[in-house]
Amino acid sequence: MTALDLHPTQRSSRRAVASVLLCAGLAVAAAAAIAAGSEGPFLKENEVAMERMMSAMNVKPTGDVDLDFAAMMIPHHQGAIDMALAELRYGSNEQLRRIAQEIIVSQQQEIAAMRLAVGQPLPSPSPAPTQVPFGVPAQQPGHEHVHH
Repeated sequence: MTALDLHPTQRSSRRAVASVLLCAGLAVAAAAAIAAGSEGPFLKENEVAMERMMSAMNVKPTGDVDLDFAAMMIPHHQGAIDMALAELRYGSNEQLRRIAQEIIVSQQQEIAAMRLAVGQPLPSPSPAPTQVPFGVPAQQPGHEHVHH
């Protein structure tokens, strides 16, 4: 059945539904564009952090379960640090910002513990990047990865 086979009121109803759906779709698209505009830097930073983390976690097995575990978990923890830094740069919820600070400190400690456990040197000491001013991009910390 084509639109021409429909009764005029059915065609009118279908056009009305199509118009409502089109308007709803445009409203959703507009809302997404507005959100992306204000949230764009945060989303981009998280996208970069996730891509970096996923790439670094893709390690060639060495035959040593412990080294392989550390090689995958260290970039995983660094990814969490990078995402927490993005929250500190762009987020405004004080509770989430405190959680992000805790994530940074705890994940740095776990990275250090894993490196020590597999006999790798610790990175040079540097201050924990937990006090990032709101909305101001900070320098990216070094990304420690296990090297074989």
